[in-house]
Amino acid sequence: EAKTVIIATGASARWLGMESEQRFRGQGVSACATCDGFFFKGQEIAIVGGGDSAMEEAIFLTKFASKVHVVHRREALRASRIMTDRAHANQKISFVWNSVVAEVLGNDEDGMTGLTLKSTTTGELSQLAVTGLFVAIGHTPNTGPFVGQLDLDEAGFIVPKELIKTSKPGVFVAGDVADTKYQQAVSAAGTGCMAALAAESLLAEED
Repeated sequence: EAKTVIIATGASARWLGMESEQRFRGQGVSACATCDGFFFKGQEIAIVGGGDSAMEEAIFLTKFASKVHVVHRREALRASRIMTDRAHANQKISFVWNSVVAEVLGNDEDGMTGLTLKSTTTGELSQLAVTGLFVAIGHTPNTGPFVGQLDLDEAGFIVPKELIKTSKPGVFVAGDVADTKYQQAVSAAGTGCMAALAAESLLAEED
């Protein structure tokens, strides 16, 4: 039992679900462009996804990579018009339509060396020579224990009130579990500080 609670359970990146993907995590495969983009300076890389966040990360990665291949399972993006236009206008970005990643290629010595792609229309396999793969298909909030207890949005994220308050008095929230947009360590730490101060203030008022 406690007089106040701070929920900071975070959100987990969604992965494609392949053994080879997990094998090369940290050796070419990543789910965070802002974390790992710098390590791919001058290299040719790929990103999987078709939403706004994927296009934002693709554009960001062009600051480092020589070429960014956007692999998308359909022939049109889900991203907003403005993000779609920005991505198409960037000469470093190319699109691989109607395709999914079938396998991540590589070895223990060199890490990731390429991708095997599968056409969603013909089933045909092809290879793409890239040294990095960024997975940008969203995050799943770690809110299982709070279903039915707090207000959650359709994706399962906690709906914050005044940044760090929840729908239940005395229960505060911090970090990615309530952040559907930024999901950065520095923004999470900021809300963590606010939640701690709010909890301290509430306890002081009660005492």
